[in-house]
Amino acid sequence: MADPRYKADIGGGSLKLPESRIIAGLLLDGVTEDQWRHAIEVENVLQRRSPGTAKRQSSLMRNRLETMGPELWQMVRDGSTQVAIQAVFAAAIKHSTLLGDFLDLVVRDQFRMFRPDLPRKMWDQYLEQCRNRDPLMPVWQDSTANKLADCVYRILVEVGYITDSKTYRLKSVRISGEVMSYLRENNEQYVIRCIQVSI
Repeated sequence: MADPRYKADIGGGSLKLPESRIIAGLLLDGVTEDQWRHAIEVENVLQRRSPGTAKRQSSLMRNRLETMGPELWQMVRDGSTQVAIQAVFAAAIKHSTLLGDFLDLVVRDQFRMFRPDLPRKMWDQYLEQCRNRDPLMPVWQDSTANKLADCVYRILVEVGYITDSKTYRLKSVRISGEVMSYLRENNEQYVIRCIQVSI
């Protein structure tokens, strides 16, 4: 049976740049599974209050970054704040079609129509449209849908597409040449389309 196009895994957290830099470092070091567990659960490199939280969040960040290759991991670990956050953003788009399609189908349209903001009600409308596109999409409780919206809107604030988390004002973002070069060289056409919605 086919997997649903849309999943709720993005609700596990926003881009979390400082923690993503640590995870990128572990991936670049090529640690074993035992070394990974030790770093996350014993050393508590992410500085979480419980091993369970550390495991969940590290798993999400790892799954995101592993959609891309070592060149992007290096940008995350060593790049400037702007380059690193955009590199994590690119990985998050590839990891979550729920995020990618929201950018491509909703955020892009707001920019195209010169609308100044991205009201939260647009998320609920978007989820309804997703269900029409993907009959396998799970039916989420309102609390889950709200959590997903919180996460996606926080990501847009982190990247700079939303400048104010109260009024949800939109702002154009220029994606760095380093990130765009990586995406073009690796033929990441879907990510390229979704990440450049303000053009």
